[in-house]
Amino acid sequence: MAQNIKPGEFDYNSTRKKLLLSEYGRNVQNMVKYIVELPTKEERNRYAQVVIELMGFLNPHLRDVADFKHKLWDHLHIISDFKIDVDSPYPVPSPEAIHIKPEVLRYPHQRMRYRHYGKTIELMMEKAKSIDEPARKQHMVQAIANFMKMAYVQWNKDSVADESILADLREMSKGELQLEDNVNLNRVDLRTVNPNPARNKNNNQNNKGGQNNQNRNNNNNRNNNNNQNRSRNNNNNGRKY
Repeated sequence: MAQNIKPGEFDYNSTRKKLLLSEYGRNVQNMVKYIVELPTKEERNRYAQVVIELMGFLNPHLRDVADFKHKLWDHLHIISDFKIDVDSPYPVPSPEAIHIKPEVLRYPHQRMRYRHYGKTIELMMEKAKSIDEPARKQHMVQAIANFMKMAYVQWNKDSVADESILADLREMSKGELQLEDNVNLNRVDLRTVNPNPARNKNNNQNNKGGQNNQNRNNNNNRNNNNNQNRSRNNNNNGRKY
């Protein structure tokens, strides 16, 4: 299975054959290549069983996969480029099923006028428009307005009046979703939405420094008490009766 290298030549990975399944390594691929070239099917079956056990040992996480033996045999056929002729306990996979290309993922090319609200708000508005029950629809619109306020504060890092959110709601929904002008939206705390890491770090350092000072003071008080007790004992020992 070892490759013959001529004197003066070097064996680089770039000059070797591409690994079909790199998680098994080149040694397993060379073993499978050796099995493919064996003359009798009996020998190929015997060696294939050994390679299957080795593949399972090299990838123990496959044991958590349902029917992992089936997966190992499929990998064996893939590593051999579907050229190995052995008695597999499972159906041989076809190259077309393995190398099938997925469909092209369509990327949405839609322009959003209010990007700070996001595409989710537009989808929520379309869902709210289709609700027939007035009470349920009103609750949905209220939730949308509250989410819009939170998204605005998080994006702009500044407070916003409820009237501005309600105006954006009417414009984005083309007047189909509205709330009363005197409605009060949920309060959004700017410090909660946009915490200041530097300020939190300084607070933690100040708290740690205060704790160290407190511990130092406690140690000083304890030392003073010990000194006072030692002086009192010395005075008692020197007193005459």
